[in-house]
Amino acid sequence: MSVDVQTVKRIASLAKLKIDEDKAPAAEIEFNKILQWVDLLKEVDTSSVEPLVSVNENFLEMRRDEVTEGNQAEAVLANAPLKEYGYFAVPKVIE
Repeated sequence: MSVDVQTVKRIASLAKLKIDEDKAPAAEIEFNKILQWVDLLKEVDTSSVEPLVSVNENFLEMRRDEVTEGNQAEAVLANAPLKEYGYFAVPKVIE
């Protein structure tokens, strides 16, 4: 897989990044280097490696799921920059 300048511009648009026209070719080269590196990772033999749930060896203690405080929607939403109908409102980020 390779990336062209048009794809770089699309990725930048989706990520809400500003890439100047003169820097798009350099970004294309960088993206393609990253994709080549990922392709190299695909060649690594991981057949004898057990899947991990976490890279940490710590085990979290399970606790009972108990409701301690409830009905505090107003307090939770008090500092929300934008709220609507009693919920957090966020700008749409998916096209």
